[in-house]
Amino acid sequence: MSQSPSPPSAEPPLLSIENATVYRGETRVFDRFSLEIPVGRSTVVLGPNGAGKTTLLQVVMRELYPVWAPGSHVRLFGEERWNLFELRSRLGVVSHELLLRHQRDLPALDVVLSGFHSSIGLWGRPPADRVSRDRALAMLERMGIAHLADRSITAMSAGEQRRCLLARALVNDPPTLLLDEPTVSLDLRAAFELVSVLRELLREGRTLVLVTHHLDEIPPEIDWVVLLERGRVMAEGHRDAMLGDGPLSQLFGVPLHVVRSGGFCRAIPA
Repeated sequence: MSQSPSPPSAEPPLLSIENATVYRGETRVFDRFSLEIPVGRSTVVLGPNGAGKTTLLQVVMRELYPVWAPGSHVRLFGEERWNLFELRSRLGVVSHELLLRHQRDLPALDVVLSGFHSSIGLWGRPPADRVSRDRALAMLERMGIAHLADRSITAMSAGEQRRCLLARALVNDPPTLLLDEPTVSLDLRAAFELVSVLRELLREGRTLVLVTHHLDEIPPEIDWVVLLERGRVMAEGHRDAMLGDGPLSQLFGVPLHVVRSGGFCRAIPA
């Protein structure tokens, strides 16, 4: 069953970006960009390569900063400044950048335990207590990779690596997850298995913000779609309106026909 868009909430939005101008080097990616995602509304940010998806994630994670201007802000849960140690219990992140940072000889269990510290590995950290280890092992078990607890993340398949990082994101039991292209580089079986895990998390009531250009990885339970094009929000709305031939043909710049099956969508040449 599909999730309906969340009713208006008295809580500050999960994400609020207002009039943000952002550069990467000398390239202006966002020009007075605005986007708001309410707490509790699972959302897909869909766009082609070059649309600004990576920049959006870097702005959210404070790896890039907008040019200062009156009336401009980037807020998570209503705060313009946030502490990663406090944020970890509210928002878990799985991204390509995070995967790159873990390309070192770290056992899967240590990767998951590092989620308690928002660190890469456990160097300089005190030994984990039993409760923390049990929690980390339970998350690996949930991801179906408990048997890999002692294996280095660099010795895992791409699908296993993604599951390991998802276990790390879940170890603090955050109600919201931010996922960057979660099925990229996965074969069909691994991609299907990971999407099945995401659907379970949605059915549990977790909020997912999925940033992608892959139409067929969007779980049917996510109803709200933001179409991102060349550094601007082209449109946003219910998936039935956004994931149609017209909007997607305009978004990707090629005539497309959307085929629907089992709640999923895929695009074929029109």
